Amino acid sequence: MTVAVAGVALAWSAHRLLPAVPMLTAAVLLGIAAAHLPYLRGTVRGAARPGLGFAGKRLMRVGVVLLGLSVGLDDVLGLGWRSVAMVLCVVAATFGGTVWLGRRMGLPGDQPLLIATGYSICGASAIGAMSDVSGSDEEDVATSVAVVTLCGTLAIVVLPLLQQPLGLDAVQFGRWVGAGVHDVGQVVATAQTAGPTALREAVLVKLMRVAMLAPLVAMVALSLYRAKGAARGARGGRRTPVLPLFVAGFLAMVAVRSTGLLPAPVLTVAHHAQELLLAAALVGLGSAVHLPSLVRNGRRVAALGLASWLVIAGVSYGGVLLIA
Repeated sequence: MTVAVAGVALAWSAHRLLPAVPMLTAAVLLGIAAAHLPYLRGTVRGAARPGLGFAGKRLMRVGVVLLGLSVGLDDVLGLGWRSVAMVLCVVAATFGGTVWLGRRMGLPGDQPLLIATGYSICGASAIGAMSDVSGSDEEDVATSVAVVTLCGTLAIVVLPLLQQPLGLDAVQFGRWVGAGVHDVGQVVATAQTAGPTALREAVLVKLMRVAMLAPLVAMVALSLYRAKGAARGARGGRRTPVLPLFVAGFLAMVAVRSTGLLPAPVLTVAHHAQELLLAAALVGLGSAVHLPSLVRNGRRVAALGLASWLVIAGVSYGGVLLIA
């Protein structure tokens, strides 16, 4: 855990020095760097591996639960039914299209599922949540986190340059960013370039996508339960839960936030705790990235990442124009 804590501290410092770099993005990159620096590589893959594995799995669950406190049903419903329908279409098209294309490209293991989840919902934290119910291999998780994080970081640079050529006003640009960029921190970093109105719209749309995390993970868990759970149960094995405990916790936190009973200071503390927990988890996940393996599958992973990025950017752009 010492390496994870140190990584969080460095990621926080990097974000303070360079506000355009989200802390969670920095955490992933620092985890990857730690796994490949000569004087840290042995520790990361040896004595520190259990602690980093704990952070990547257990702390991720707690962070996802606290993420529910950022979603208020009143805020989401306040977007209007057309915006909600647009977000649902973006999530469905991105998830389904990415899984299909990843399978067609022959990507190994659960990489198509995990990359699709990261792109369609909320980046690395969604990948962590999905991997928990799919029982994905650590290398598949690490590879998926790496490609989704890197593509999301690229969006911070590219999307603001496209606002004027595409003729988007502040409201439209904010909604496009919220519907098309993966991680919450990356959404904030991208949308703030167009002012406070764009930032507000982006965050609201993004929270709607975050709210889709629970039903998407639950649907996959139900599918796994039907496919594997009954067979394992017949053999006396452990069944895949229909609704994972951390997903139930996420929904419970959404319900609590929606009551309006929690004071602002409590929500602020919860937000900071969520960011720190997810940052520690992403340091752990980043440290599992093995660049030589990533390079071997690099062309296919990069191609899928680019294709998925074009899908979500194109569908969300079209959706924003339709609801304008």
